[in-house]
Amino acid sequence: MVNFNEVLLKQSKSLILKDFQKGKVCWESPSNIAIVKYWGKKDIQIPLNPSISFSLDKSKTKTIIEFETKKNRTNLPSINFQFEGKENKNFQSRIESFLKLISPYFPFLENLDLNIQTENTFPHSAGIASSASSLSSIALCLCSIENKIFDTLHDSNNFYKKASFISRLGSGSAARSVFPQWSIWGENNTINFSSDEFAMPLTDIHKEFQEINDSVLLVSSAKKTISSSQGHNMMNGNPFSLSRIKQANKNCIELYSILKSGDLDNFIDIAENEALTLHALMMSSTPGYLLLHPNSLILIDKIRSFRKETKIPVGFTIDAGPNIHLLSFSKDKDQIDDFVCNELSVYCEDKKWIDDNVGNGAKEILMMNK
Repeated sequence: MVNFNEVLLKQSKSLILKDFQKGKVCWESPSNIAIVKYWGKKDIQIPLNPSISFSLDKSKTKTIIEFETKKNRTNLPSINFQFEGKENKNFQSRIESFLKLISPYFPFLENLDLNIQTENTFPHSAGIASSASSLSSIALCLCSIENKIFDTLHDSNNFYKKASFISRLGSGSAARSVFPQWSIWGENNTINFSSDEFAMPLTDIHKEFQEINDSVLLVSSAKKTISSSQGHNMMNGNPFSLSRIKQANKNCIELYSILKSGDLDNFIDIAENEALTLHALMMSSTPGYLLLHPNSLILIDKIRSFRKETKIPVGFTIDAGPNIHLLSFSKDKDQIDDFVCNELSVYCEDKKWIDDNVGNGAKEILMMNK
């Protein structure tokens, strides 16, 4: 287990009571899209297999946390939470559970009142992982509060490592959102810096993959019949679980090599294989279930036909839902945008799609304290 100065923080938390603390922090954190998928977990948000993803640029959550010394002493921070200017009791309840879970790593929080405000740049039902962006932005804010009070996270490597660790406890995929561009989460014996406890950035990435685009084709905004949390749990009894772990480890090794070499064709092969494997695992669960829609299958067929006809390196990935992420590269953007608008958007709900691309990770927004 990683040591994040919990003993020091516990000894020092009384400083908040002696020296009045009041301030405001703000972070923007993106969602991310996994190419090698994380599916299944053990213990507390420990993945069954490693995953590799890239952070998005436009699809992100902005979180502001105002903090001050608690007026009424209790064992947990008191929270006032708003999502896009309105109360959201369901998400507030999730944040309260999250803060309770991470309290050993931020023992000083019990002495603080927190006012949390979040907003997304993308619709909640857009098929983009809002839990990854929202919980990572909250984790980053909490690390900033710790550093403001105790100066324990002034080293940027330690700061982002703890932010990723804390994010993981709220949402596994959130661990990857704090880093720019490409990252890996989950231990892989060949990629020796990888870890189950936090994500790590991938370096030496080829220019083509530093400019990858993600056109999110919004097939349906309907609530999923099986949540991702339920799907992860179903992997425990899946007959293909062990084979999947072996496959994901192999694909992570191959993908990291591809990302460094710039091999677009093999990248597409792995991306599509991983996407279809994810949905095959859902169908082979007990009970089996299917999240793809008829239009999802039409879009997959059209993307593959377009690639065969034009020789343009374009492919797809899919998260745990019906929406299709069309993966392409900057040199082909004009043709891909025409393809989406003229041929693919008709199969999207209300012809909606999101034009996004690889991003530079989380960003702190400096604010004047009241």
